[in-house]
Amino acid sequence: MNDVMHEVTHDGAHDARAPRAYPFSEAVALDVDPLYAKLRDEEPVPRVSCPYGEDAWLVTRHADMKTILGDPRFSRAAAAAHDESRLTPLPIHTSILGMDPPDHTRLRRLLSRVFTMRRVELLRPRVEREAHRLVDAIVADGMPGDLMEGFAVPFAGTVICDLLGVPFEDREQFRGWLDAFSATTVMTEEEIERDTELLYDYIGRLVARRRARPEDDLLSAMVKASDEEERLSEKELTELASVLLIAGHETVSSQLIDSLHVLFCHPRELAELLRRPELMPRAVEELLRYVPLISHVTFARYATEDIELSGTLVRAGESVLPAIPSANRDEAVFTDPERFDPTREHNPHLGFGYGIHRCLGAPLARLELQVAIDTLFTRLPELRRAVPEESLQWKDGMQVRSLLRLPVLW
Repeated sequence: MNDVMHEVTHDGAHDARAPRAYPFSEAVALDVDPLYAKLRDEEPVPRVSCPYGEDAWLVTRHADMKTILGDPRFSRAAAAAHDESRLTPLPIHTSILGMDPPDHTRLRRLLSRVFTMRRVELLRPRVEREAHRLVDAIVADGMPGDLMEGFAVPFAGTVICDLLGVPFEDREQFRGWLDAFSATTVMTEEEIERDTELLYDYIGRLVARRRARPEDDLLSAMVKASDEEERLSEKELTELASVLLIAGHETVSSQLIDSLHVLFCHPRELAELLRRPELMPRAVEELLRYVPLISHVTFARYATEDIELSGTLVRAGESVLPAIPSANRDEAVFTDPERFDPTREHNPHLGFGYGIHRCLGAPLARLELQVAIDTLFTRLPELRRAVPEESLQWKDGMQVRSLLRLPVLW
């Protein structure tokens, strides 16, 4: 039906009377659709129609993105009352991801008290030990190794499981359930509902266990803070812990494997980074900008009053969709934005979002990426891809872009 409603010619010209079909194209590896650059220049806030839900305005420029993510006149919670424009079969209003203040503030305050910089920094020795342990295991297993299942997945999984208090040995049980939160075409509505409930049931049992017998982990701290002061419901606690597990496990492992792929594709820049290890923090920020981790758009926001974005009037009650991969390639903000530059100094990327929904786990993700990349290339300076780039396979039907495997030699 969408194909009938949208008229787009082969040269990219568009019938202004109809919304554009979105996504414009399938995500290929880590490519960013060149149409975004054209839109940023000529039509920065086009009307689009997604596979599910009502039509929306697509936001492509960095400045407009900061507005819709940071301005309280754009509501995330309002999506619950609408058939939200989306790529996933079911809307995702889970926990803090679907809230506005004051409910968002209540949950965010709880996490801010227990997800502290001090707690993150105390994890550094554990993160470093895990990175070295996994390199030892890769070397012991012999060539070729696989940096996805042999390094990125167990590395990110161990760190978040340790922090949160989820038994890592249960990963084969819960890992498949995590896909339900970012599946677009790879799962049916019934499969998404089933796996979501299975994950919530699993986390709910852990919450009950920590309430009865607290341990030194984030889940216990969340339960204690909730019971003593914040008074979160059991459902809110369970959903919030699930969001943290998904972000720490799947999102971080995908960002890490994609970042390693980018470095292999840029040998000159990688050599410079190895020659100047002090560039690592800057290189990680550039990887967070350059990797279009979210294939297309993130969650819709709804205008609570008429607001103009780059000359387009968004009326109260209408929704906007943030295309962060486009914002992170905005030539008005980034010099030579299509180039991967690990020495880039001015880098206000939106890889962690912006505003009240900015990722609270950003310090931990930065620590993990820096430690993982530094450890791999310090221990294995001749590390290189074992297969041609064109033979690599990527996950299909998911919002988050990720390699299935990354075979390597050293």
